[in-house]
Amino acid sequence: MMHIRNIYDELGWKEADGYPVGTRIKILRDENGAKTMLLKLPKGFHLEGHTHIYNEQHLVLDGEYESEGEVFPSGTYRIIYAGQDHGPFTSKTGAIVLVIWDPVK
Repeated sequence: MMHIRNIYDELGWKEADGYPVGTRIKILRDENGAKTMLLKLPKGFHLEGHTHIYNEQHLVLDGEYESEGEVFPSGTYRIIYAGQDHGPFTSKTGAIVLVIWDPVK
């Protein structure tokens, strides 16, 4: 079965619970412990450092964010492995980031 979503339309965006005010989320996949989503970070975004029990992948589609003293501009891909501390995250200009959470088996 194929599931197709337009990542650029305005359908499906909602406030992102657990993230700073103004952060929006669009869930693209949520199945069997795996999740793919778009996060729209507002200007002035700030999220404290944290860890996860799953691998987390980021692809910056638009804008940029800063983390661990490094700037991740549009086009940047990174993977953060389960249990690895990451953050804090900030974005002066805002960003759209494709985030993929994969359970560790």
